[in-house]
Amino acid sequence: VYIRKHSLEIPPPSEKDWLKDDEEDFFLWDPDQIHDALPQPFRMVNKLVMLVFENAMEIIERRETLREAQKLKVQPTKYFPTAEFQVTGTANCLAVSGKFIFVGLSVGLAAFRMHDCKQICAWDAVKTEVCVIRSSDLGNECHVLLTVDEMGLVWLFCFHKESFDLIKILNEVEDISKRSTCVEAVLSPGGDYAGVLLQGNSEVWLEVYRLPKDSWLKEMEKSPGAAAELAFREVRSSWTPADIFLLQESPVSANKADAKLSLPVLLLKVKPPKPVSGTNFKSPLDALKKVDDGSMLGLGHNHLIKDSQWEQQEAIFRSTYREYLEAEGESESKDEDPRRATFHFLLSSWILQVGPEVKVQPDVPAGISVHWDGSHNLCFYLLNRPPKEKVDADLKPDVVWPCAAPIACSAVSSCSKYLALACEDATITVWDKQLGYPLSVTAIPEERLIRSIHFL
Repeated sequence: VYIRKHSLEIPPPSEKDWLKDDEEDFFLWDPDQIHDALPQPFRMVNKLVMLVFENAMEIIERRETLREAQKLKVQPTKYFPTAEFQVTGTANCLAVSGKFIFVGLSVGLAAFRMHDCKQICAWDAVKTEVCVIRSSDLGNECHVLLTVDEMGLVWLFCFHKESFDLIKILNEVEDISKRSTCVEAVLSPGGDYAGVLLQGNSEVWLEVYRLPKDSWLKEMEKSPGAAAELAFREVRSSWTPADIFLLQESPVSANKADAKLSLPVLLLKVKPPKPVSGTNFKSPLDALKKVDDGSMLGLGHNHLIKDSQWEQQEAIFRSTYREYLEAEGESESKDEDPRRATFHFLLSSWILQVGPEVKVQPDVPAGISVHWDGSHNLCFYLLNRPPKEKVDADLKPDVVWPCAAPIACSAVSSCSKYLALACEDATITVWDKQLGYPLSVTAIPEERLIRSIHFL
């Protein structure tokens, strides 16, 4: 017989038998739940799916927060077009002058009225594609247009009484091999002058024309019949539910008028400055014979530089900096790309002083500033020149401003009082043209190149 030595005691409950927080409602569980657990790898898939959903919710909450913050910011006003017009072909460029909008098309020109966006006239006599338009208001409902087509030809038009009149093609030549293309075309404010930068086979030059706008206005008034022959029919616009003007047809094109207008006069033909070279004189006495004004002292033996001296200086330079020249891949060939020029029409100022016999109008340009790529000099040319039968081929500038570094770009203010020059050494100088002294000099951090500059 087994006899217990100690009294029977109830053992204390162990920790593993305690009910956990998630097991308090164990009586609500499904009795068969222990058989519903997912086996592997389905449990891993379940965890990944839940993780994707959690991350998606975080992204959604973050985007909603950003959206609410964006709503609190000041939103810019959105403007939608109030009118729309259709053109024949493709619109490449446009210009605004007075009450008209001139559009360059793939088949010619078109003119629209600004207040109702109606096409009133078109020019498609040659079916040429117009790429650039410059326009200026001459007054008395007359406008001058300077256009450049896809072939680089410069067309000069006069728009009067809602009709186009072709005056001249400025760079048209009979020999196609001598044809030049237009690189840049600029009209002066007021339409008194036109500047055209032309490029030939191996050279580039600038031509400046004087436009006889006063003669054009008188000739237009004396020949009203010519304008009547260029009559056109307007296309009535139709309203859509969205209040949009749609032009259904193109009007009858206005071609060249029978009335002949005065042709522009070529004033200047500016070419890039020639590189510095030795003198052609064999001795100082030959040079002194060309100067008879009595301002020379001595024989000038030490003031003539010969070609051999320039060649020797070039050889010394290349031998000294040979490794740098090779690193930059400098070519020894003399074939270089044609240089380009930047030019601006300038009003009369202290810099551009004209003689007392010349009457200067305050709103008419008195000169033009030109600087070529890679040149340190800003050249000024006066426009108040008497017309000549043959323009000087080697024209010298009237005023030259030398700079410490090659000029990269330039700009003139709308009032033509201030001139800004940006050089390749990253310095910007603002000049007062009226007084002729610099107002400010700003140095941009090194290793920065200035490509363009504008007044605001």
